[in-house]
Amino acid sequence: MKMLVADLEGVFLPEIWINVALKTGIEELKLTTRDISDYDALMTKRLSILKENRLKIQDIKEVISTLEPLDGAKQMLDWIREQSQIIILSDTFEEFAKPLMAKLGFPALLCHNLIIDKKGHIIDYNLRIDNQKTRAVKALKALNYEVIAFGDSYNDIGMIQEADQGFFFCPPPSCVADFPKIPVTQNYDELKAMITSLLDKEC
Repeated sequence: MKMLVADLEGVFLPEIWINVALKTGIEELKLTTRDISDYDALMTKRLSILKENRLKIQDIKEVISTLEPLDGAKQMLDWIREQSQIIILSDTFEEFAKPLMAKLGFPALLCHNLIIDKKGHIIDYNLRIDNQKTRAVKALKALNYEVIAFGDSYNDIGMIQEADQGFFFCPPPSCVADFPKIPVTQNYDELKAMITSLLDKEC
C-alpha cells in the first residue's frame, strides 16, 4: 500500500503569512519556512511582531477569508485522491487552515493550534508534536505503508528524506542548492507525472 503526504501552503494554498504581510504592510511577516529553517525561531518572531502591531486573530482571519487555493489545487487534490490516499502534514494552525479546507474538498489535515486569549490576542502556539512531519512518515511506514512525500520548504526536508520516495514541489532556489539530490517538480503537470511514476513503481 502506498500513502502520499504533502505540505499545504505553497503546494495547495498560498502562504498565509505572506498575505497577512501584504495586507498589513509589515514586511517581516513575509518570512516563512522557505526562508528560515528553525520553525520555533520563526514563530517566536511572528508572535512578537503581532504583539508589537496589536494584531489579533480576527485580523488574520479577515485576510484568510479573502484567500483561494492555488490555481488548479483542488483539481490536483481530487486527482490524487482518485489514485491513492493523501494526508496533508502542515506546520500551519487549525485556526488558519480550517476555513480553507472546504475550498479544497476537506482533505485529511494534521497541523498545530494557537493559544488565543479572550481578547483575541495570539499569545502562543501548541505543536501537536515536535517534528510532526517526519514522525508522521515514520508512523505510516511502521504501518507498512510505502510513503511518497512532497513539499516546498525547509520544514519539509525531514519528511521528504524519511519517506520511501520524496521530492520538492516549487521550492525556493536555496532549498534546491542545499539539497541537490532531492528531485524537483515545478508545476501541477510535473507533480502529476511524478506521482504517476511513483505509484506505478514496484515496491
